[in-house]
Amino acid sequence: MKVEIWSDIVCPFCYIGKRRFEHALEKFPHADQVEVVWRSFELTPDFRPIPGESIHESLAKKKGVSAAEGRKMNDYMATMAKEVGLDYDFEHAVPTNTFLGHQLIHLAAKHGKQAEAKERLMAAYYLQGENLNEIDTLAKLATEIGLDAEEAGTALANGTYAEAVRYDEYQAQQINVRGVPFFVFEDKYAVSGAQPTELFAEVLDKVWDESQPAKPAPVMLADGPACGPDGCEV
Repeated sequence: MKVEIWSDIVCPFCYIGKRRFEHALEKFPHADQVEVVWRSFELTPDFRPIPGESIHESLAKKKGVSAAEGRKMNDYMATMAKEVGLDYDFEHAVPTNTFLGHQLIHLAAKHGKQAEAKERLMAAYYLQGENLNEIDTLAKLATEIGLDAEEAGTALANGTYAEAVRYDEYQAQQINVRGVPFFVFEDKYAVSGAQPTELFAEVLDKVWDESQPAKPAPVMLADGPACGPDGCEV
């Protein structure tokens, strides 16, 4: 079973949705036969970080509210994140344009480490206050999941995987993705948003059952006296 997930690195619901989906997958009896593919999606592709600006101020500007309201929104998200074991640290989060980060995830996919890269970058942003705008920081994080720092730095500087990111975003447009996280199961069913773990579990079961070939009825080799709902043959 293939599950494609469009999400952004700095989307708070995306990290929460990731955890909820993973919790469902942990209990799914066929988890070893599920291929998860992370697709790029930039919530604010034209975002330009301002040095020294806090995440509260950045969010407030985007939403057109006060910095206090921005902080209140982030506090709400932090409370929700705790429910899935994530300790969001908005006080140290650095507002980020995620184009480079998505490129790194594509590089990691080339080496079979896409899932590790996705988790490492989201943790770096939400839990550890890393500056994901910097190539040197991204290269350092790449080494932590077993990638080569020089290869990562060169690929990011040259935009080697820029078109791969753009293609993911083009695909999102084609299937009318309006918000993330957005989960597509076997190119057949879609789930939008950070849904409860129970819903993800139900979808996994449903898609799995439908993907299994129907067993043909047994061929009758002999037919004799038997009992049925209306009684027994005599």
